[in-house]
Amino acid sequence: MRRFTRTLAAAALTATVVAGTAGWASGSSRQPVTGAPVGTAQWRADGLPDPERMTPAQTASYFASMSPRRQRELAAAHPTVVGNLDGAPLALRYAANARATGGRYAGQQVLAYDPRDRGQAVLVYGDLAKAAHVAVIVPGSDTDAGHLAPLIRKATALRAATGGRTAVIAWAGYTTPVGVGLDAATGNLAEAGARRLTRLTEGLAAVGAAEPSVFCHSYGSVVCGLAAPGIQVKDLVVLGSPGMRADNAAALGTSARVWAAKDPTDWIDRIPNVQVAGLGHGIDPTAPEFGARRVDAGDAEGHDGYFAPGTASLRTFAAIAEGVAR
Repeated sequence: MRRFTRTLAAAALTATVVAGTAGWASGSSRQPVTGAPVGTAQWRADGLPDPERMTPAQTASYFASMSPRRQRELAAAHPTVVGNLDGAPLALRYAANARATGGRYAGQQVLAYDPRDRGQAVLVYGDLAKAAHVAVIVPGSDTDAGHLAPLIRKATALRAATGGRTAVIAWAGYTTPVGVGLDAATGNLAEAGARRLTRLTEGLAAVGAAEPSVFCHSYGSVVCGLAAPGIQVKDLVVLGSPGMRADNAAALGTSARVWAAKDPTDWIDRIPNVQVAGLGHGIDPTAPEFGARRVDAGDAEGHDGYFAPGTASLRTFAAIAEGVAR
């Protein structure tokens, strides 16, 4: 009975504390943004194929069947749909999203943009079509279309650390928790995010991009843990993770190499690694019994310092992205 009481207390603490980068303010429960892109009703009304019924591979075939002129016409008439279709030509999506965002991300390559709720945005650094190596960064709490600065810093730091040889996707493509609250302690938002992340990787394969390495920060590691069985990636790297909702690396159901990092000053280390009645995310991925490859993060500072220039963790991340770390 005493052990059961301690477990419940840990679960309650998890519900109160687990979060991304957002300090200690209370967060409210949110519904994930899901479903077809904005503008799909008009797209369907024009007799175009239902985007919810097409796989990324089918989308790629659909666009390959039409002339470049027709592709541009569709992007001009339906930018919010074309810009969010995984499997559509990359340059076409960038052009459609430049139109849909109205210059909000001027000069940036926007792979996806959804204005609903807090907004979602996916930015690309480098030539995704030609790069020999691709990395995706999945962020934690408090990341949305209007709060991208920390994610962009991570993406540009990783690209710089690879000498510009790796194309990096800053993937704010799911509804993240806000602050500290039940959303951060449960898997509801992560489940919806996992479906979107899976579709992203399917879209990359459909357009011939290199198989990515995926870097998952904080609550983003919960997303990656749930997505792991369905995504084709070379490496799955978690950092500052509250858990991946798996008992060990083998239970993730992925053929990817699994890596984990946690620096000694990260407050995530104070989070109870429990999973009770849907609360908490399970074992610490850096624990030896989890079975992940350990990334040295001894000189990183705090919960958000893993991509800081000059750190051992960033050097290792770059080596993983380029396929030279084993």
